[in-house]
Amino acid sequence: MSWICPKCDRELRNPEQRHWCARVSLDSLFAGRPAELVLVFDKLLAEVADWEGVLVGTTPNCIVFTRRQTFLVIRPIKKELDVKFYSKIVHPEKPVYKSAASGNKFENHIRVSLLDDLRPALFTLLRE
Repeated sequence: MSWICPKCDRELRNPEQRHWCARVSLDSLFAGRPAELVLVFDKLLAEVADWEGVLVGTTPNCIVFTRRQTFLVIRPIKKELDVKFYSKIVHPEKPVYKSAASGNKFENHIRVSLLDDLRPALFTLLRE
């Protein structure tokens, strides 16, 4: 069961959940970015949003995917998407370009800019 914040219309797990309370359109995050990035994001969204219990919200800088807690953050930057996902183990190999401890888990970053960058192995990493 989810709850919709009356101030920002963001879908959250419960009324007490902390969040960045601001109305942000998805289109505004991609303004001035290459059209290919929108296609890459749409493909990521189509895959991940279908997973059971996933909620999607926007903040002024990124798109946040949650289940019980945030597991994926996609931030459009100049010519690519910074895809940050959390895991129980460090991922020092490509396509991960940065993996660092964050509390009791690891924060991993992948950069994608083309549809060809979205391979099945990437979705396997995100699903873990």
